[in-house]
Amino acid sequence: MSIPAALYKAFAQLSDPRLRRILKMGVAAALACWVGLALAAAAVLRNVRWFENSWAETGADAALGLTALVLPMLFFSAVATFVMSFWLDDVADIVEAEHYPGLGPARQMGWGEILGLASRFLLAMVLVTMVAAPFYLALLFFGLGIILNYAVNGYLLGREYFEMVAARRLEPAAMRGAFRNNLGRLWLCGAVINLLFQIPLLNLTAPVVAAAFMTHVFQSLRKE
Repeated sequence: MSIPAALYKAFAQLSDPRLRRILKMGVAAALACWVGLALAAAAVLRNVRWFENSWAETGADAALGLTALVLPMLFFSAVATFVMSFWLDDVADIVEAEHYPGLGPARQMGWGEILGLASRFLLAMVLVTMVAAPFYLALLFFGLGIILNYAVNGYLLGREYFEMVAARRLEPAAMRGAFRNNLGRLWLCGAVINLLFQIPLLNLTAPVVAAAFMTHVFQSLRKE
């Protein structure tokens, strides 16, 4: 199955009431986290005085207020994925039941295992974003920041969503081997997922769509 076909199937299944219910819960939780991050960033920045001159301080406050709104967006894909991780296993179940009924039941992942995978991904995304942020800004002037963004996030998102789906059907060693053997394709899938997170409003559906999308990709790789 091609990547566009897998993505089309993922979006088409959003009409399923079970997926819509998961989507509503996830969107509410992800937005609450984003608001919390924005408020925390605003509180920290508001307590820092940059200039003695009132006009300069007013300008700095306006710029920092905008930063408090924009900064959490850099971490939105990581936070949204982390928040919705506890429902993405159900998304894969729903997709498999609809499109791959002959598979049989998947290995049930416990909350501790899901939390471990999600926490590791969140930590990696936050650290990488913090390290890469200065390079994003520097390369922005050359138009190369977006390339770095898709290169880094494509790899991380491709790996996270693949492992989240593959862990239900493969042993850890086999899962890591499958990722290495299909690195190029899965990296491209991660770049597609990253694009979903960059589009306003659509990014709210991104974790559910990404999980469904990667389920189709994984099943396609198994057949191959």
